[in-house]
Amino acid sequence: MRLENPAPMLVPAVLLVTLAIPRLHAADTAQQTEWQLPNENSRLSFASDTPMVFIDQGRNAAEWDQLAAFWNESTESDIDPRTGLPVTRKVIKIKVPLGLSAPPIPIENPPTLAKWVLGKRLFFDGVLSSDGTVACSSCHAPEKGFSDQLKVSHGIGGQLGGINAPSIINSAFNARQFWDGRAMSLEEQAQGPVENPLEMSTEATNSAWVEAIGRIRQIDGYAKQFPLAFGSPPTRDTVAKAIATFERTVLSGNSIADRAEVAMRARTAGGRAEPTARDYASVLSAAVARGDGAALKPLDLLEIDKDALGQAAERLARGRALFFGKARCNGCHGGENFTDNRFHNLGIGVTDGELPKTVLGRFGSLPTGHKNPRLVGAFKTPTLRGLLDTAPYMHDGSLESLEEVVDFYDRGGNANAFLDEKLRDYDAETRFEQARAAGRKYEGPEVKLVGPNQKPITQLKLNLSVPEKRDLVLFLRALQGDPVDRVVSDRTLYTEGEAVEHTGPSGARSVSFRAGFPSFR
Repeated sequence: MRLENPAPMLVPAVLLVTLAIPRLHAADTAQQTEWQLPNENSRLSFASDTPMVFIDQGRNAAEWDQLAAFWNESTESDIDPRTGLPVTRKVIKIKVPLGLSAPPIPIENPPTLAKWVLGKRLFFDGVLSSDGTVACSSCHAPEKGFSDQLKVSHGIGGQLGGINAPSIINSAFNARQFWDGRAMSLEEQAQGPVENPLEMSTEATNSAWVEAIGRIRQIDGYAKQFPLAFGSPPTRDTVAKAIATFERTVLSGNSIADRAEVAMRARTAGGRAEPTARDYASVLSAAVARGDGAALKPLDLLEIDKDALGQAAERLARGRALFFGKARCNGCHGGENFTDNRFHNLGIGVTDGELPKTVLGRFGSLPTGHKNPRLVGAFKTPTLRGLLDTAPYMHDGSLESLEEVVDFYDRGGNANAFLDEKLRDYDAETRFEQARAAGRKYEGPEVKLVGPNQKPITQLKLNLSVPEKRDLVLFLRALQGDPVDRVVSDRTLYTEGEAVEHTGPSGARSVSFRAGFPSFR
């Protein structure tokens, strides 16, 4: 049995603002489609705007406990900064899933409902692509874990990309975006695919965004709502901000692993300890009692008896100990989102000790003057949350299952001249060099001579047993959190609704819309 979050109650909220409806004219310049300074008279008033705030358990435990669902419509009292008068206005409170903190937010892009609705609509809209066939959701589909479950993605005209599409679940916590880290924020990342000829664009790189903004401005819904949200017509800047606002709500947590951590803290009265089989048994029993299919299905525990539950709890405790111990997974997959947000060369794509010349990874995206050879072939450490929906794995989609991933790490990756230091046995390499310099026979772990300089590389093997591998995989499966909330993943919620245009006595036009969104075509 799988329990779904109920659809949110859409509370009518009439938003009434006088505005001029802008259109794209021939005189518009590339700069005017890139950004425009906001007109505060077009933007929603302070009282009419609806801010969005993230409430997490770590910093706001009392309020977090009181929130009934992920998406909570409420009101707040505040002071209008323009008039200095007190106002009561609507607010959306996001209950951050258990195990996560509130995501960082750029000061220049505070989240509001108006921005979020625009971002969600754009995320699912092919208008950003040159021929209207590719949307953000084409490669980041909610039903596929906000990825596409392909080795490499299919872009405009059916073209194949060169890299696996990562899930955007919890991407709000990434220090950098893209596998090679070339974007510093969600706002910057959202701009990349539009001008990529393998993803969304058949236009020249420097005109793809100009053409995209032109298409967006010709759609009434966008033309009317962007001034309300941003105080300007659609621009590259505001489109990127809207999409990023939506993507920051693509969150998943509350996994069995998260719940076991909470149970451990309750058992030890907040003391520092590690979850035991007792803690896992407690949260698994609670999940069974609630019929929590989202938590139990990843562990194949939908139909279990007491003995099977106890065995699973023991295995999860052993798997966690391996993750933080012998298997050394937490060396790169640490923190609440299980990533160090750094870049590592694992040897993915290596043949006979050589990386393909085109596989530069982080090194390739670093600006000239800052190239670090140690980052050749290094790619971003992904989160381990939501793994079961995002196979195949690695930046090239070359590993089909978690079992294959564990086997890959067990052998120490693939040897190459730039293999990450965390996968190398430096002691063995040093002994080899000493033996070679002294002209004596080397005795020790296997050393591979790679690259044009015949660099000695020794892979640091984990030497996991078959049962240990199984327990480790089970723990990885226990990191699967709740599905992303329906208000985010269901493309119809808050993107379809009623809009009414009014003409006042002076001829000024205004738009009101209820919780939902106007027709876009």
